[in-house]
Amino acid sequence: MIHPQTLGNLVRRPETGALLSLIAVALFFVIFGNADLGKFMGAASWVNFAANLGIVAIPLGMLMIAGELDISIGAMIPAGSMSIAIVSGYYELPILVGMIVALGLGVLVGLVNGLLATRTTVPSLIITLATLVAMQGVVLSASVLLTGNASVALTAPDWAKAIFGRYIGGSYQVIILWWLVFTAIYWFFMHKSRFGNWVYALGGDKISARNAGIPTDRLRIGLFILSATSASFVGMCGAILFNSAQVSGGMNYIFNAVVAVVVGGVLLTGGFGSIIGIFIGTLTFAVVSQGIYFTDIDRNWSSLIIGVMLLAAVVMNNAFRELAMSAATRKKG
Repeated sequence: MIHPQTLGNLVRRPETGALLSLIAVALFFVIFGNADLGKFMGAASWVNFAANLGIVAIPLGMLMIAGELDISIGAMIPAGSMSIAIVSGYYELPILVGMIVALGLGVLVGLVNGLLATRTTVPSLIITLATLVAMQGVVLSASVLLTGNASVALTAPDWAKAIFGRYIGGSYQVIILWWLVFTAIYWFFMHKSRFGNWVYALGGDKISARNAGIPTDRLRIGLFILSATSASFVGMCGAILFNSAQVSGGMNYIFNAVVAVVVGGVLLTGGFGSIIGIFIGTLTFAVVSQGIYFTDIDRNWSSLIIGVMLLAAVVMNNAFRELAMSAATRKKG
């Protein structure tokens, strides 16, 4: 039997809402969609979808916990894929050079976002919206100017394919392993180090965090760099996996990542959330997006289900946050 205090502590955790959402979605598909869970759990489509989204969603979630937002990820995914394809595909330079250019572009854009966010009073939503549009233009213009096409072929060497772009068991992308490794690293960073405390403090109150001696500007810049570079990494892996890159694509990641993060228990106002919650939120979104294809439900209902799930998650997350805050107040008292 679960002790009441243990149950109370569990309910107040940020990831509880995400876990309940995942269970609710699974039950919904089984009860109303006659879903075959055994067949679905063995399918690679939703796991691959979750891995690609998760690598982008966790850094974005950390940035949102810090009270910021980055929507330039929608342009950085095709930017990462086109960079490596142009450098190592069209110009046939070593694949390592293409990787450095792809990831370096992410660092550069993240640095620009971070500097603008810390040196100006413009909201990060507006800043990253500007870099999103700018990078879309840069990627398209550079591709047409340098190659004459909006798509570029890429043939990566075997070692690069094995590490960044191959299928495991015939259908599971190797990026799944990268997602798990990154999740573990981010979990340690956020929940077992002082840097994680700094991120939460930054999202709670920037002025108080700065007065407490936290290097808020460097921390914000670092988080923006991490977000943009992670998106470039996903694009790079996609180009290596599919042997080509296109200037289109990536825009859906903006909406998908934000939904996954919010369902994972992160508040849009910052200061609250967890890495495990974002991980579960990403799984939940992947189940909703891909799971409907394993049911008898009309595919046209998928957007409605996602919308209802998002609203329910926001309500639950606010409720769990209030429980957590009330418990903290009682302890202080």
